[in-house]
Amino acid sequence: MLSADESLPCDRPNLSKGYLSGAALEETNPLRSAEFYRDHRIDLKLSARATSIDTANRHVQLVDGSRYAYDALLLATGADPVRLEIPGADLPHVHYLRTVADSRALIAKAATSRRAVVIGASFIGLEVAASLRTRNIEVHVIAPEACPMENILGREVGQFFRTFHEQHGVTFHLGATVTSIDRQGVTLKSGEHLEADLVVVGIGVRPATSLAEQAGLAIDRGITVNEYLETSVPGIFAVGDIARWPDRLTDERIRVEHWVVAERQGQTAARNILGRQERFDCVPFFWTEQYDFGLGYVGHAERWDKVDIAGSLEARDCTVSYWLGGRKLAVAIVHRDLEGLRAEVEFEKRMAAKEAPE
Repeated sequence: MLSADESLPCDRPNLSKGYLSGAALEETNPLRSAEFYRDHRIDLKLSARATSIDTANRHVQLVDGSRYAYDALLLATGADPVRLEIPGADLPHVHYLRTVADSRALIAKAATSRRAVVIGASFIGLEVAASLRTRNIEVHVIAPEACPMENILGREVGQFFRTFHEQHGVTFHLGATVTSIDRQGVTLKSGEHLEADLVVVGIGVRPATSLAEQAGLAIDRGITVNEYLETSVPGIFAVGDIARWPDRLTDERIRVEHWVVAERQGQTAARNILGRQERFDCVPFFWTEQYDFGLGYVGHAERWDKVDIAGSLEARDCTVSYWLGGRKLAVAIVHRDLEGLRAEVEFEKRMAAKEAPE
C-alpha cells in the first residue's frame, strides 16, 4: 500500500467534525494501528508518492525512483482541494482541510485565533464553521451562491442550514466573492474588508487523476470504470473520489465524493481483483454533522424537478425526497434512520429489477 500521506489512513470525515471541534481525540483518527498492517502482512509505505505507472511492464514508480511490480493495481488517489488563485492566497494563516496534517495545523491556528473567515458554504465549509464556533471563534462564511447547499439539498433545506448557523452566531456573506487576502483579513469584490486572523478555504475538490492520465487510462471528469470498477486498462481498478462508474439507479455515469461510497467500492474492487466479477451496485450514502444536528442522504440526485418534505426540518424530524421525471432518486433524512434504510432497500430493489430476466 503506497500512500503519499505522511499519516496512517484516517477517518477523514472526522477531520472537519469531531476532531476539529475538539470533541474527538487525536487517537480516534487512524483507522487502524501500525501494528494492524504489520500483523496482516500489509506493507504500508507512507510519504511514498507515485509518479508514473508502466502499464506494459506492470510497475509503479515513486518519486524517489523506486519501483513496485503489480499483478493487479488499485488506484484510490482521492481528490485535491481546489486552490484559490488570488493575491494573498499563500499566506500562512490561509488553510485547506484534507489531511490529518491539515487538521492539526488548523487546530493549532484556531487556538490563537479570534475571528475566522470560511470561504465556501458547502459541506466542508459549514462543518468547519460549526467546529470553529464550538471553539468560540467568531466565524464569517463567504460564498457566491444565494443559499448554502441549494444545488445539493434544495432551497428549503439550504435556508434551514443558513438559519441554523446564524442561530449559532455565524455571519453569512452570500452572493459574494473574495478578491484578495492580507494578513489582517479578506477583501470582497464589493470592496468590503473583513478582519480575520484565520482563513479556511473550502471551495470544492478535483479528482486526483494525473497518475491515471499519464498511464493512458480513459478519463471523463474522473477515471472511467466499468460496473466491476475496472478501468480501461485490464488489471487496473479505481475507487473513491476518482471513479466514475455506471449507476443503474440513475442510468448515468456518476462520481461521488463521499466516504461510505469509497469504502464500499474498495471492498467490491478487492473481491474483483480476486476474480469474483461482482458489479458495484451499492446505493450511495453520506451524512453531515454540524453542531448537534445531523442529516443523512441516501441515493444520488445531481438534478431534480420536485422536492417533497414530509415532517418538519425545524422540529428535526423529516424526510426529504428528490424526484426527477417521476422517479425518486434520493432521500435526505433527519432523525428518521428507518426511513433512510427503507429508501435504500427501495433503490436496491429497483436496481435488481433492471437485471431480472423478462
